[in-house]
Amino acid sequence: MAVHTFRTTISGRDLVIETGKLAQQADASVTVRYGDTVVLVTMCYAREVREGVDFLPLTIDYEERLYAAGKIPGGFIRREGRPSEAAILACRLTDRPIRPLLPKNWFNEIQIITTVLSADQENPPDILSVIGASACLTMSEIPFDGPVGAVKIGCINGELVLNPKMADLENSLIDVVVASTRDKVVMIEAGAREAPEELVLRAIQVAHEACQPIIQLQEELRQVVGKPKLPVPEARVNPELTEAISCLVDEPLEAILRINDKMEREARIEELIDEVTLKLGENYPEKDVLAAINAKIRDEVRSAILEKGQRLGGRGLTEIRPISCEVGILPRTHGSGLFTRGQTQVLTIATLGSIRKEQLLDGLGLEESKRFMHHYNFPGFSTGEVRRVGSPGRREIGHGALAERALLPVVPGEDEFPYTIRLVSEVLSSSGSTSMASVCAGSLSLMDAGIPVKKAVAGIAIGLITGDDGCYAILSDIEGIEDFEGDMDFKIAGTRDGITAIQMDTKLKGITMEIVEKALCQGREGRLFILDKMDQAIKQSRPDVSRYAPRMTKIKIDPSKIGSVIGTGGKTIRSIIEETKTTIDIEDDGTIIVGSQDVEAIRKAVAIIEGLTRDVEVGDIYTGKVTRILDFGAMVEILPGKEGLVHISELASYRVNRVEDEVKVGDEITVKVISIDNLGRINLSRRVLFEKEKPEPSRQPPRPQPARDSRAKPSSPSAHRPPQPPYRPSGGSPHKPGRGPSGPAPRR
Repeated sequence: MAVHTFRTTISGRDLVIETGKLAQQADASVTVRYGDTVVLVTMCYAREVREGVDFLPLTIDYEERLYAAGKIPGGFIRREGRPSEAAILACRLTDRPIRPLLPKNWFNEIQIITTVLSADQENPPDILSVIGASACLTMSEIPFDGPVGAVKIGCINGELVLNPKMADLENSLIDVVVASTRDKVVMIEAGAREAPEELVLRAIQVAHEACQPIIQLQEELRQVVGKPKLPVPEARVNPELTEAISCLVDEPLEAILRINDKMEREARIEELIDEVTLKLGENYPEKDVLAAINAKIRDEVRSAILEKGQRLGGRGLTEIRPISCEVGILPRTHGSGLFTRGQTQVLTIATLGSIRKEQLLDGLGLEESKRFMHHYNFPGFSTGEVRRVGSPGRREIGHGALAERALLPVVPGEDEFPYTIRLVSEVLSSSGSTSMASVCAGSLSLMDAGIPVKKAVAGIAIGLITGDDGCYAILSDIEGIEDFEGDMDFKIAGTRDGITAIQMDTKLKGITMEIVEKALCQGREGRLFILDKMDQAIKQSRPDVSRYAPRMTKIKIDPSKIGSVIGTGGKTIRSIIEETKTTIDIEDDGTIIVGSQDVEAIRKAVAIIEGLTRDVEVGDIYTGKVTRILDFGAMVEILPGKEGLVHISELASYRVNRVEDEVKVGDEITVKVISIDNLGRINLSRRVLFEKEKPEPSRQPPRPQPARDSRAKPSSPSAHRPPQPPYRPSGGSPHKPGRGPSGPAPRR
């Protein structure tokens, strides 16, 4: 098979699509290279339709290979296992713009696999996965309304930047990914640091224009190696069945869709379906009857909105369902927030931990860990269903990551708040837009936990209904049935000052820039309304963290003294942790974070660390413990791990013959640093402290003494003792009048 290479330049770097060299047995395969990042994308499809399949069976897998970044996987197995969170998000990023461009009546299974072969950690491979999947479908036999281009837009120093390098995004106000066809935008994924709507709209416009050379490159690929397309399967419609269904359901369905309560509405719809199936089941297959009823429900929902401007339950197009917010509803958690909007309800719990609890990342990106996590759970009872409880699926991972991205810009940095933060959103009831409800509940929970967030964050989902004549209606706060039967789910989260996250998916072949602009404007109005409701529950973060949360204290030491804190083989730090029952995290720059629920334990640990890293200076006074007795003096531990010598001549203000007569191992004595030699050895003195306590001689003339009567009887034997010479360190009288005082209190 001949090798074909197609090349264009995007933002000063070559984008190269090559086919015919690798994976030749796949129905279609390409490699996409941008910089030194290379992905292999393959596509295969089944020639026969599996029995019972009545949906588009598209599967997209994204395989991270750590060799692509020169890494060996962690763990005992040392090979890649289940997909990482980043890989799952890349799957979804590829699926979302591809799926709406395939025929809805195509029931042959399609599998697209992206394998990352090389990652330069400058150009993200997930964008190349979208381009590669589009290229495979473009050159294949499968009907496809592409091709699709995908680019990333940043805003650095006030300028929009096309495909910024990964390291540059740390300083970018926005991180916007856009996938589009020739005419319309198909998918938007964005994170931002409170960016104004005008900037985001301009970034989407720039991205749409930047996609055009990528689309042109794939059209050249199709002209050279493209295969003839298979016919698009036609939808099976039975006019007689459609007419029969209309006669039976038109009148009752209109009344049912005006019911505001989701559970009651769905129960009435189920009763109607059972009734119609019973009447028509003898003449038509049950599967066809159900499909016709569902189509009728879809038409009724859409026509009521487009023709009457009336939504489910009688809501207006921009009207938001009733909202209630509560905080602190769980007594022992560090923070909790309950957000209810209509019949969508989410409870989010905040937990604080030490920095060592941050999540380690074993992937292809630049990040090796993260200290802020948001996890999303969607149990079956939230929709009244019986469903197996298991590990989170792609939907849960995607919704959790979206809310995490929305909240991250307001979370304080580690320097300001040295904690690892985990949020868990439990969906208790679902009727549309649980991911945006998780953003609202998460914001409430952060403030309830006493985390000093910058501002409150709210999220809203904007929907779209389009008509055959080009008319359309944009809906605020869509319900579940409006999402299912509608054409767009445009999620927008942010503060009062700007956008923090966007995720836009559509079932159409794309949407116009006019619709994007109106959705952003309508989303801002709804977001501000929700923030007003949230302020009624809690307007700012509590002044302190929960009494059940650990306290964290940060200190800074000389990085060269980290080894003194850790000790040989970690012996010193383990002893501190065991003694104080605290957590201690040490960073390479000398930052040490000590954590415990007991404030006194933190103070004790900090004092030990400061002692280990404190510089001993001549003149300092310490109270230390005698650790060893030598022939010529005593070794005293003045700081943890630091000893000094008290020479025998410096033990007392009198002559000491044997060290053991003056001090014993374990005694606490007060000493003063008198010198430090060029090898760092510390010499201590106890004697100088005794001399310091001696009273100063009186300056008054001596009082005359009366003459002594030679016949008087001496009062004590010492009356005839000759006067003793003053004490000198090099010698003196062997007389030992007794042990002196322990000395004054140490200087702090």
